[in-house]
Amino acid sequence: MNMNKDSRIKRGVRWVWRKKWWIVILGVIVAGAMMMWGGDDDKDSNFVTIAITRGELRQVVTATGEIMPVNTVNVGSQVSGTIEDIFVDYNSKVKQGDILLKIEPSVLQASVDEAKASLVSAESQRNYAKNEYERNRTLYKDGYIARAEMEQSQTTYEQAQQSVLRAQSQYDRAVTNLGYATIESPVNGTVISRKVDKGQTVAASFQTPDLFEIAEDLSKMQIETAVSEADIGMIKDGQPVTFTVDAYPTQTFDGIVRQIRLSPTTTSNVVVYTVVIDVDNSDLRLMPGMTAFVTIVIDDKESVWKAPNAAFLVRTYANLKEELDESITPKTHLAIERVGVDDIVFVPYQKGLITATETEIIADDIRAGDKVIVGRTRSASASGGAGQKRTNPMGPGGPR
Repeated sequence: MNMNKDSRIKRGVRWVWRKKWWIVILGVIVAGAMMMWGGDDDKDSNFVTIAITRGELRQVVTATGEIMPVNTVNVGSQVSGTIEDIFVDYNSKVKQGDILLKIEPSVLQASVDEAKASLVSAESQRNYAKNEYERNRTLYKDGYIARAEMEQSQTTYEQAQQSVLRAQSQYDRAVTNLGYATIESPVNGTVISRKVDKGQTVAASFQTPDLFEIAEDLSKMQIETAVSEADIGMIKDGQPVTFTVDAYPTQTFDGIVRQIRLSPTTTSNVVVYTVVIDVDNSDLRLMPGMTAFVTIVIDDKESVWKAPNAAFLVRTYANLKEELDESITPKTHLAIERVGVDDIVFVPYQKGLITATETEIIADDIRAGDKVIVGRTRSASASGGAGQKRTNPMGPGGPR
């Protein structure tokens, strides 16, 4: 019997020896599971906390705007007529003085011819009146005609001179209008819009029609973005700007605030101001009309203690400890749960840089691993539950 028992033990030991690696792996899995889901509830913290971390903190203002050239010139026509030829198209590079378009000139040329004929006729009338006046002036000196007759011829001559001036002006105007039939580029730039086609009639009777839109320099762009009155006070000329566009979603572009326009507009009952941002577009990837999602950097700090804004919503420390100095308030101190310290630590602090999600903590006694206490946990068994915990935030009136 004893021999059989010893034999079974030896066989068991040999089996365990052969399967030792599987047993070790199984033991590690069981231990890990106990560490993750097991543990003693008595070791849980009695407080609801928010961790204090150290890192970068940026205060920014966000907005959207349209990318556009710094200077855009609308080219129009001062005369009416039918478009005879167009010499440029979209994206055409032009220089100042290049011909963009010609309007059919026959009507304008007829006006020139008519004005020329009127000018020649007026000059003939003036020459006749001049000779008549000089002749009468000689006769008047010799006593052959009355003074009134001489003065009448003088008046006729002077009126003829004015008629020549009027005819000359009409002729010059007609020649100028004929010159307007040839539309030239007023600047160096790129045609970004062409609003007419060959054969189309241009009517310039009441207002100047726009024919082309020329961007003077596409290597320098600007963003006009609207910033609400709540944020405009933080924005200053020269502040750095980052922005993205949908065309290049993985790339961030840089800019600089150039101008804050003082003329406000109201959109949905919100007063907004236009902020102009200069953008370098040397690679010409940014195109007019793109929507820019702008982030204006107000302040940027590195390696500061910070915590989520929810950590500062505590209104009172009443009932947090049995004995509490009346001078310790959430406005002046943070209630800290510190590693290795059994009691609550109250740390004097001031708020620094504040963003939409986090706040800088300025304090001399902040340590790595500190957590801000924002509430207490209470066993549900104390209120009729079983094996559960409930959070008691420390708001107005203290823990509930």
